[in-house]
Amino acid sequence: MSGRDEMKPTGAGVKLTYDDFVQFPDDGRRHELIDGEHYVTPSPNTSHQRIVSNLHWLIRSYLQTRPIGEIFLARFDVVFSNVDIVEPDLLYMSKARAAEVLTPQHVRGTPELVVEIGSPGTRRRDETIKRRLYERAGVTEYWIVDPELDLIRVYRRSGERFGRAIELASEAGDVLTSELFPGLELPLASVFTEPR
Repeated sequence: MSGRDEMKPTGAGVKLTYDDFVQFPDDGRRHELIDGEHYVTPSPNTSHQRIVSNLHWLIRSYLQTRPIGEIFLARFDVVFSNVDIVEPDLLYMSKARAAEVLTPQHVRGTPELVVEIGSPGTRRRDETIKRRLYERAGVTEYWIVDPELDLIRVYRRSGERFGRAIELASEAGDVLTSELFPGLELPLASVFTEPR
């Protein structure tokens, strides 16, 4: 892969579909289709895994006391269309939404929350290509976590589009709240904490 974390093996103008997607190898890497183009991301690093684990634990703990929905970890396919299949790091659906889109195999439709833990190699894709996809698909909130700067950019739906990103930083002592999780406060220090 020549040091890059994404590749597009198809020729110009060729769009892959879900039928192609299910044939991709189970090689430990994340395979995604966005507008029919194949993207491959290597296995995540230690920082990524700590952050996704912390976020999952914080939200899952909240949902145990307020069972209003479900949160899922990657690898779990979200099928928006025949040419748009992604594997977000985390995704959340209320019980009502899950009843509409959760299948025994994957999500076929739009979750309310999508979280991506960024890396230098995925930053452009997360901020542009995926943000546009999630906006177009009707995702309510999209969180992009930056492990290098210990910050989270929160995009919230405002009508048909995402509003301007809200940037929260661990260094500033910021706390993330969301209408999706009434009463939940996520101190960024807890998101980016490392084991002692």
